[in-house]
Amino acid sequence: MAKRKNQKRRSKKYQVNNRQLKAKRMYKDTIFRMLYHNKENLLSLYNAVNGREYTDPEKLQVVTLENAIYMGMKNDLAFIMDMNLYLYEHQSTYNPNIPLRNLFYIADEYQRLVVRKSLYSTVIQKIPTPRFLVFYNGTKEVEDRSEFRLSSAYENPTENPDLELRVTILNVNDGHSSDLMEHCRTLKEYAQYVARVRKYAAKQDVSLEEAVTRAVDECIEEGILAEFLLKNKTEVIKVSIYEYDKEFEEKKLRKAEYEAGRQDGIEIGRQDGIEIGRQDGIEIGRQDGIEIGKRILLEKIIKKKLKKGKSTEQIADELEEDINIIQKVVEKLKSQI
Repeated sequence: MAKRKNQKRRSKKYQVNNRQLKAKRMYKDTIFRMLYHNKENLLSLYNAVNGREYTDPEKLQVVTLENAIYMGMKNDLAFIMDMNLYLYEHQSTYNPNIPLRNLFYIADEYQRLVVRKSLYSTVIQKIPTPRFLVFYNGTKEVEDRSEFRLSSAYENPTENPDLELRVTILNVNDGHSSDLMEHCRTLKEYAQYVARVRKYAAKQDVSLEEAVTRAVDECIEEGILAEFLLKNKTEVIKVSIYEYDKEFEEKKLRKAEYEAGRQDGIEIGRQDGIEIGRQDGIEIGRQDGIEIGKRILLEKIIKKKLKKGKSTEQIADELEEDINIIQKVVEKLKSQI
């Protein structure tokens, strides 16, 4: 009996050391992740992105970390293929901070991959080459293909940063990235499904649950992700409602942040404007004072010369001033007598 208990303890310890224990699900799944959790679908997506024609899904070594969560967000898909380590993310929110997040993810992945190797060895420890992709289907208009860089976040940008991480952004909204869509049927149909949900959810007289259910039913009828939706209909509806709600709340948050920033900007601008106006006023007053002082001094000098019986022409010549200016001062002084 004691022997069996020891064996159980050793077995449990082995599982912990090898990270075989499942972490609690502290995050919500996404339709994208549900769809590409299937290895055949994931291989199809990989082939389309990389221009390959692999047919054996078992060549994919899925290494997605179930407990790699940062700020409530986790990496959607991680797998090794052709000695490359791919991190695939799905995003419905435009997020330029994804390189920093991926830096945390890839560090976790590499730590797991080399856990049994010595990093103090004189022999270099080989690791798979990282590849970072984001499949974006938010409402912000972006190019079909773009890139985020970790170095964009650096306080002191350098031309050749010691640490760089590039993330390729692929716009997978319906009507975008046509070449990619044509080579990956599941991605194209996923984009069509998302477009349907957004279309019906935008209607004022339709609840979100009704909109999602209608989109699911129509896609099944029209053969769009039909097998996947039929098999997972209940969960797809629940997850889609969550995803759309999350997207809507993030939009409201962005709007609130924008408005708060706008008000702050107006107030700062107003204060700056007051200060600039004050400084301008001081400068204008100083210049005006100088001009007034010059004019008074000129009048005094001309008055003295007139008392000595000098003509307008003589005064202009002696002061090296325009005769018209001298004439105006002379006329002003005569009018005051």
